[in-house]
Amino acid sequence: MKVLLSIKPEYAEKILLGEKRFEFRKAVPKNAAVRTIVIYATMPVGKVVGEFEVGGILAERPRNIWSMTSAFAGITKRFFNEYFEGRTTAYAIKVKSPKRYDKPLDLSSVLTSGIPPQSFCYLH
Repeated sequence: MKVLLSIKPEYAEKILLGEKRFEFRKAVPKNAAVRTIVIYATMPVGKVVGEFEVGGILAERPRNIWSMTSAFAGITKRFFNEYFEGRTTAYAIKVKSPKRYDKPLDLSSVLTSGIPPQSFCYLH
């Protein structure tokens, strides 16, 4: 099963280059069958640019997640802290085998609504 994630272009690029090995989320898909994350790079790119395999999902207190992932977070500690401010649980999706598509796809080719998800959506 696949999930489409909306990711800022600079972070999508870092994932595809192998520099960012964790994607941080306040919520993650509950379906354990999710094996692939499809990357929608938000505006100004506005395209589906690649995908990666889910190498696991960490769920911990934010400070614990940061200490476990900071070397390959691809974001600053300040951004991380602001993102998870007030949260008791932070999620980190391990990026495995990132793959850039040869030709970026229009969102409507993978999602019939053509509307990007706020966080994520399942693909069928």
